[in-house]
Amino acid sequence: MDGSSISDDAALDAYSRAVMGAVEAVSPSVVSLSVGHRRRFGQGAGSGVVIAPDGYVLTNAHVVDGAGRVDVTFPGGKTVEARPVGGDRATDLAVVRVAGSDFAHARIGADGELARGQLVVAIGNPLGFDSTVSAGVVSATGRSLRGHDGRLVENLVQHTAPLNPGNSGGPLVDFRGRLVGINTAIIAFAQGMSFAIPSETVNWVVPKLLADGRVRRAYLGIQGQTVRTAAGKGTGVLVVSIERGSPAESAGLLQGDIIASVDGKPITSIDGLLRALARHAVGATLDVGVQRAGDPRTLSVRTREAA
Repeated sequence: MDGSSISDDAALDAYSRAVMGAVEAVSPSVVSLSVGHRRRFGQGAGSGVVIAPDGYVLTNAHVVDGAGRVDVTFPGGKTVEARPVGGDRATDLAVVRVAGSDFAHARIGADGELARGQLVVAIGNPLGFDSTVSAGVVSATGRSLRGHDGRLVENLVQHTAPLNPGNSGGPLVDFRGRLVGINTAIIAFAQGMSFAIPSETVNWVVPKLLADGRVRRAYLGIQGQTVRTAAGKGTGVLVVSIERGSPAESAGLLQGDIIASVDGKPITSIDGLLRALARHAVGATLDVGVQRAGDPRTLSVRTREAA
């Protein structure tokens, strides 16, 4: 055996050890969800991951949305009923809880740790085959994709770990076994294009779900579209219409204004504006930078909660 073969074997063995280590670390916390729906006949299925020793299970909102009953099956075959805690369609995240304590649980990674080319491992229950493992790499971060209800889901991780129906809600982990995403979607006609909600989103959504059962989002009361700014050096959000009695009207925004910033941070698209609003507390007063007939000005807007 020549030196190159030994080197290739060592690299392959290191890759295998990394994948096996990640699986060993997280697989005890990966569960299967069986969902009975109130709104439609039949059963649904998905995956989830325990994120706290007292039985909190993280999954996709589309997996449990409209559920009349959710049963959680743990590694080893034990099945228990779970109760809903909260969900957020905009990020496709939901939490359910099973009674008990001292559950094996996954560690959630820190924000911004993923990079293109990084090894990731997906674990779930595709097509009913429990504890299935697939591996790949991060292809890109910051992707946007239309969700199951047509809503745009922002800031997704694109990766190459193969997913199939039933993987939804299962964990995407790094080689240390830390949760770096929750798998959410595939593009059916494509190969090697899978998507996950990153730990960055998990870290700010889950506490809100535990506290309120939902994510409260600030609201301006406009309809807008992404356009080029008057200076032609970037893009902003053109105010197409304003709801009567809305925070935008009270603050003096006018049809034809172009929103360029919120609290000093650039706004380059309607989705960027929605994302900025989601990051602020309901009732917060925001400095909204606009261009009006080419002239810059700043308006103070006190937000309300979106319906």
